[in-house]
Amino acid sequence: MTLVRSGAHLAKRVRQTPQLFRNFPEVFWDLGTHKTPLRRSEMTFRMRNGYVVSCPNVNGARFPLYEIFADDAYYLKDLTAGVDDDAAVLDVGGQIGSFSLALAEVLPKSRIHVYEASPVSASYIQRNVDANQLGATITVHGEAMAGEPGEFTFVDSGTASGHNGLTAPGWMKDQGATEVTVPAQSFDRAVADIEADGGSVQIVKMDVEGAEYDIVLRSSPASWATVRKVVMEYHPVDGHSLDELLAFFAEVGLRPGRHEPGLRAGLGVIWLSR
Repeated sequence: MTLVRSGAHLAKRVRQTPQLFRNFPEVFWDLGTHKTPLRRSEMTFRMRNGYVVSCPNVNGARFPLYEIFADDAYYLKDLTAGVDDDAAVLDVGGQIGSFSLALAEVLPKSRIHVYEASPVSASYIQRNVDANQLGATITVHGEAMAGEPGEFTFVDSGTASGHNGLTAPGWMKDQGATEVTVPAQSFDRAVADIEADGGSVQIVKMDVEGAEYDIVLRSSPASWATVRKVVMEYHPVDGHSLDELLAFFAEVGLRPGRHEPGLRAGLGVIWLSR
């Protein structure tokens, strides 16, 4: 079954690449040579929607681009239904900026604040925002989000991988990933700063590889008062479970809807709404 799924997945990506990217021959070249001496360190995707997106030439950096733009993994029309056109959005764990870029297409009048702990990943988000002239819509915060302001330590590959974080797989360290410590902001402070600027946080997307429990459970219920939609990837963290998050969200008036469990216990994606 694993081989069948892997073959089917590869066939899907082969079909999607010309549909998604104008420079698909170049993309195919980079995909085909990324483990050879011909490998280029960076890929550039010239998307058919007009976006230009750059990232390191590693699978962990590029796969969210396919998931969000080709697979619509976050169901963006449903996620944005019922929110104001000029809503403020928190994208917590921005990776190379794929979610924020996609959301800017759906809600062009929104104000998106993207938090990314990895310095390399945050630099790619800023590059991709600038390359697509989206600075008026997307603000990049090159810092972690945690239970309280201060510092945050996590495993970082230095290649803008979507696997960076507290639950980074062991093979990342085998391939040179190291622990790094970066400045951290709290959810409460991020919301307060947006509100002080006249914004109203109505959508929260969170994919922080295990830090979600600390961020959410240590936040103030008042910080969630204006939030209408949440999409969150949760991860297996010792001593914690999805039930804790659901109990917290129930108290602030957010109820679960779509739920996509992962292949491992304690892993999945949950959508909530008010």
